[in-house]
Amino acid sequence: MNILEQIIADKRVEVEAGKQTLSLGELQRQIEAVEERPDFIEALRAVPLGLIAEVKRRSPSAGVIRDPFDPATLARDYAANGASAISCLMDNKYFGGGAEDFAEVRNTIGLPMLYKEFVVDPWQLAHAKVMGASAVLLIVGALTDEELVSFIRETHALELQPLVEVHDREEMRRAVDAGSNCIGINNRNLKTFVTTLETTFELVAMAPADCTLVSESGIKTPEDVVHLKAAGVHAVLVGESLLRERSPGEAARRLMDLV
Repeated sequence: MNILEQIIADKRVEVEAGKQTLSLGELQRQIEAVEERPDFIEALRAVPLGLIAEVKRRSPSAGVIRDPFDPATLARDYAANGASAISCLMDNKYFGGGAEDFAEVRNTIGLPMLYKEFVVDPWQLAHAKVMGASAVLLIVGALTDEELVSFIRETHALELQPLVEVHDREEMRRAVDAGSNCIGINNRNLKTFVTTLETTFELVAMAPADCTLVSESGIKTPEDVVHLKAAGVHAVLVGESLLRERSPGEAARRLMDLV
């Protein structure tokens, strides 16, 4: 069992436990009172190249990334330095995230937020809506074709934006066939953790012309950003390289300086 398969197996158990505490029916009732959140794609497209800055404590590949870790301060720093959106990790076991971090960020900034999670159940989509997300990550490698199509449809029905994540040509084909209008190309292979920007350069050409493209992982320099923009990417999602800096916000501004 690779790391992605292990995370997904654990996530299914976690979601079932979550349902016992907060049922899908209760989440759906709470949705009626949720305020409208800013549009994810509009925010990314409003600038020459959008930046989705990530709030993340740790990861299986990198270990602890930032300690001490203050989600609200990080989000405020990102927002003050030009981030278009904030990605917040929901997984606690492997990434140290969760609903408390998400709520702290949501209560601090007005930017659209990505519910960065390993989604395996409609319960999580309703939870994302109640939490105040603008977008939800859907990982193609974690879903069947039927689940992917269903989750994209349900996400749109909740007036959330699905960011459909792919890692290779086969997953890109599946994302396009499922009707994805916003695709994240993850340069990190979740099975091996090998990271290369060549993944984005290879897969961009497979995307429909009207699709919003996000390059994720392994983006470290202003030159990386320039090359990705030239390749046809509309936004980048960056976490670790910013979070290791003294001021992640200032690092974000420097990263985007050339675009």
